Amino acid sequence: MACGGVQPLREVFKKQTPYEKYEQSLKTAKLENTALGREWMAAGQRALRDSLTITLPFKETGYFAADKPAAISYRLSAKRGQRLVIGTEIKSTQPVQVFIDVFELNNASGRNPRHVATADTNTASLSYEVEEDQIHLIRLQPELLTSGNYTISITREPTLAFPIPGKNSKQIGSVWGVPRDGGARRHEGVDIFARKGTPVIASTNGYIRAANENNLGGKVVWLSDENRNQVLYYAHLDSQLVRGGERVEIGDTIGLVGNTGNARTTAPHLHFGIYRSGRGAFDPFPALQLASEDPQPVIADMKRLATWARVGAKKASVRIAPDAKATLLLELDRNTPVYITGGAANWYKVKLPNEITGYVSSTLIENLEKPLRTQRLQAPGLLLEQPDSLAPFVTALEAGDALPVLAENDEFLFVQTLNGEQGWIPKSAEIE
Repeated sequence: MACGGVQPLREVFKKQTPYEKYEQSLKTAKLENTALGREWMAAGQRALRDSLTITLPFKETGYFAADKPAAISYRLSAKRGQRLVIGTEIKSTQPVQVFIDVFELNNASGRNPRHVATADTNTASLSYEVEEDQIHLIRLQPELLTSGNYTISITREPTLAFPIPGKNSKQIGSVWGVPRDGGARRHEGVDIFARKGTPVIASTNGYIRAANENNLGGKVVWLSDENRNQVLYYAHLDSQLVRGGERVEIGDTIGLVGNTGNARTTAPHLHFGIYRSGRGAFDPFPALQLASEDPQPVIADMKRLATWARVGAKKASVRIAPDAKATLLLELDRNTPVYITGGAANWYKVKLPNEITGYVSSTLIENLEKPLRTQRLQAPGLLLEQPDSLAPFVTALEAGDALPVLAENDEFLFVQTLNGEQGWIPKSAEIE
């Protein structure tokens, strides 16, 4: 095609995610050239680099503002065989579209993330089966010029039915990777102990690839998983109740627990393994692990959401996750201001004046209703938007103005005018 401005065919027919379609609509409307449009796109990219680390189950309530485009992101460790279930609830005075995207991160820096799943709030939830043992990132971003509260919950569940009815992953007695034959090989599966003759079921829908015998496994069944590129391996059976070529569904009995093969001298048990086509065995435990419990409810006071507060204790730890054992980001002194952007369990998600975001125990935070003191300016000055001498100013201040001091950091005071405007003045300003 010789004409300028014509897209390559691969771009024309490329399937776009809801996020990409919306991003393209902003470009078509020339909104990418506006300050808000540029900030919306930048926020989405920033979220892929800057995210807080969480463990599952997780639940958080937060707020997004129309005049401050933002994207929220969470980083977590996930393993092949798990299913991540992401639910969102949006409360707003107007219809709001929120985009949910899942990325696989190949390294700690988060560079070149691989997009693996997507949805928007037109869908009740997003369910994603993890393909690789990797760090995953979940990004939540509302459309432009909308505001409201969001609640996101992230849980984990197995992708396979447990192969012995009435039991669960707590009954797994021998795990993946333990030495066998004096260290000559490693255990390529998990062992589930049960009485001889206990039924063994199909953990997924599929076809019986083979039902035969070998020296190690004794009587075995190979089940091809029709939904995934893998084969399930059942070994040490006392008897096989299926034949090669049969189709089975989840819950169908395919054999009985035994101790055939090299398990003749051990207690009856099922050896269960998973083999991926072309890549060999991988740990089946995540695919069988009990679903995570429901997330803790948010009990931090959400009336403080989207407001400034301050540290009310001598010291407050800012952590990378809402957990007292999570990595420490920094310590805050008493009276340090924090902006509350969300809450998880009994923790506040806060943004500091230097843009660092983390979690602080809600028990260490207090309201700004009672000023620390009142100061009177000796000379005119400026009320700044941020604790930075180069920041835009909110309003001009006159000599003699009485300013309640609400919070403070090393170099600036967070104050309020008689008109209720809040902002910053340097500590070096001449005050009585």
